[in-house]
Amino acid sequence: MDFKSAIKRILPNKAIKYNEPMRFHTTFRIGGPADYFLEPSADELKPLLDACNEYHVPYIVIGNGSNILVGDLGIRGAVICLGKRISDLSVQDAGTRCVIRAQAGAMLSFVAYKALEMGCTGMEFASGIPGSVGGALVMNAGAYGGEMKDILRELTVMDRRGNTFIWRPEDYDGSYRDSAVFRKQVIALEAEFVLPKGDPMSVKAKMDELKEKRIEKQPLEYPSAGSTFKRPPNNFAGKLIMEAGLSGFTVGGACVSQKHCGFVINKGGATAQDVVKLVEEVRRQVKLKSGIVLEPEIKMIGEFK
Repeated sequence: MDFKSAIKRILPNKAIKYNEPMRFHTTFRIGGPADYFLEPSADELKPLLDACNEYHVPYIVIGNGSNILVGDLGIRGAVICLGKRISDLSVQDAGTRCVIRAQAGAMLSFVAYKALEMGCTGMEFASGIPGSVGGALVMNAGAYGGEMKDILRELTVMDRRGNTFIWRPEDYDGSYRDSAVFRKQVIALEAEFVLPKGDPMSVKAKMDELKEKRIEKQPLEYPSAGSTFKRPPNNFAGKLIMEAGLSGFTVGGACVSQKHCGFVINKGGATAQDVVKLVEEVRRQVKLKSGIVLEPEIKMIGEFK
């Protein structure tokens, strides 16, 4: 039996795609074809990893594709997408707080609004982040002063051999755009968040305020991967890029947003190579003007020209 036969025994036909363009699965709307694009349920993930290991098929695990740039030549091997088929959510009212358990494929914004329904505070920062719970945990996503590590109580992870472990916050070890999930290359499966009760009106007002800030300051009308660069110590990437005179700087279909210079946007037909060339030039110019080396926040995966 070969790998194709093996995955057909594990996954339903609707969860298997061949030579699937990754531009359909990234918020950048960029990326060449993946040999296999697979969407397992929680129960199917371990046997799927076993098949990848047995047949020596390399694989990459993604969520909503909101922080990645996929190369124009695509991805050899399998893309395992933790999406709708692994997105269960449960909420428990515990008096002065609520406990939320969310699988990796649940959208972070949906979880934040579920917390609002329960009258809980602490997830307002996440209400506009366009990623899944699993993806947010990989990079300890954050915004407006909040981070995933601030609300996490327990995390279930799976290693590359299919073994599962329960992590506490100290195991997660989240820091700015980094976590042990990323460093140890494990897969975030399910998280438990504990949030205190708050005033629902105040929580809603805060979420509305952050939404307005995003609309006002971020180029939400264009495909992007969010903030392109990490925040340098005691500075801001967007400010440095603007001061280097790069607002609106364009390579092919990729452009430094004039609305927020910290975002590289796809103005239409951008290739991964366009983005790579633009990022390299922005880093070069900013270092030349300020002496500061910008570190990309987006993860580049797959094969580039």
